[in-house]
Amino acid sequence: MSEIFATTMDPTKHQLIAAWLPRQEWFAGEGEPVLQTLGGFRLDDPAGEVGMEFIVVADTAPAEPVIYHVPLSYRGAELPGAEASLLGTSEHGVLGMRWIYDGEGDPVWQAQVRALLAGDAAAQHQNISHTLEPLVGVDRTAGHGTGEAAGNRKTTVIRHPAAGGAGSSGAAAWVSSPWTEAGAPVRGAVIEFS
Repeated sequence: MSEIFATTMDPTKHQLIAAWLPRQEWFAGEGEPVLQTLGGFRLDDPAGEVGMEFIVVADTAPAEPVIYHVPLSYRGAELPGAEASLLGTSEHGVLGMRWIYDGEGDPVWQAQVRALLAGDAAAQHQNISHTLEPLVGVDRTAGHGTGEAAGNRKTTVIRHPAAGGAGSSGAAAWVSSPWTEAGAPVRGAVIEFS
């Protein structure tokens, strides 16, 4: 299960995400984002090499805050061929230099998301070591059971999750995550499979 280190990162996750977000076509803000973490969860790498975190943040810079889902993978070495997914590097106070990627472009992230869909992986708490996150769930549309081949599903990150939101009309299944919005706990789809 995930080991969460109480340490520093330089630059911080918020700094890396804030520099990366405006370069994305789905960025809906103006200027430099001011980020607040609202929630999320983690997944474990069975090999213990890649950290995976699913972060729901609010950009509070606009008059009307914008919510984003940014899944990250943390690696101890550069991932060849994934330059387009690299947010940057950060010095971790315990683990040393980390290469931080948009999870959607990381094959270990993809494998573990499919394992979550298949019921072969469990979501971990975002901030507490060795603790499951029971509020993360996989929801399926009618006729799509757990026995279907998860490896054949297209995985799409929902970049603008909505409280109570489900996968799109064409989704076979989706992962719902908890976060806090306007001081209240909510849940919504953050990844879908089609």
